[in-house]
Amino acid sequence: MKSQKVWFVTGASKGLGLTLVRELLAQDYLVVATSRTKQALEDEIGDHENFLPLEVDITNDTDVNRAVLSAIDYFGRIDVLVNNAGYGQTGALEELSDLETRRNYDVNVFGSLNFIRHITPYFRRQQSGHIFNIASIGGLVGNFPAFGVYCSTKFAVAGFTEALAVEMRPFGVHTTLVYPGYFRTEFLSENSIHTAANPIADYISARETEAAHLQQIHGNQSNDPQRAAVLLIELSTIPNPPFHFLMGEDAYELAKNKINTLTAEIEKWKSYTISTGFEQSVK
Repeated sequence: MKSQKVWFVTGASKGLGLTLVRELLAQDYLVVATSRTKQALEDEIGDHENFLPLEVDITNDTDVNRAVLSAIDYFGRIDVLVNNAGYGQTGALEELSDLETRRNYDVNVFGSLNFIRHITPYFRRQQSGHIFNIASIGGLVGNFPAFGVYCSTKFAVAGFTEALAVEMRPFGVHTTLVYPGYFRTEFLSENSIHTAANPIADYISARETEAAHLQQIHGNQSNDPQRAAVLLIELSTIPNPPFHFLMGEDAYELAKNKINTLTAEIEKWKSYTISTGFEQSVK
């Protein structure tokens, strides 16, 4: 029954994660949700018999393992994992320090891998499950000045998810790689996004892109997180759900442009590309 499915959602105290948790509870699913503070989850959701809020440092493998064990102990199983936790980091590649860059990878990439490592054993044993890895259209199209590091974390999510999908398929586990476009959440707010601690004045295009995102795009994003939440739940009910899933008309257009550009460039340089093989001897 639908009400018996247990969803495990990371990064659930705000944005798409919070909207998804609320919709899941409204549809009578069982929900485990994580955030950096349990209080943030309790403040947003309150008490609910189908809800288990957990305070988790997703960059700490031991802490993640503890959270997964707590979820299994409380509900008895996990059916759907949504790797949603992450944050935006802006700054040209030269501007960002090693610490800033590694921190973005720790949360956006290694945080998801930690949950995959500890939840997939249960999916494998029960021969069922569904993993949603929330990437970004920036994980398919990376030509945004000042967003190189952030986009690269989402390219990494896309890369390991492609391997994950074929690794888990023999166990009856579905995997969906989600490429969201711009959704009207707090993602671009001052309290969420991180900017370079030591900006360099020469990077004019980076500052212009940052300003456009933080001042014009923020609050005017074209996509509704409530519709995204309903859509993710619907995808979980499809017998053969998509692997690559673009979410939003803007994501669709950006992806099509990338595909067209890549195809044109591949064909333009085809003669060079195929020229590296060994010469075939003539007998």
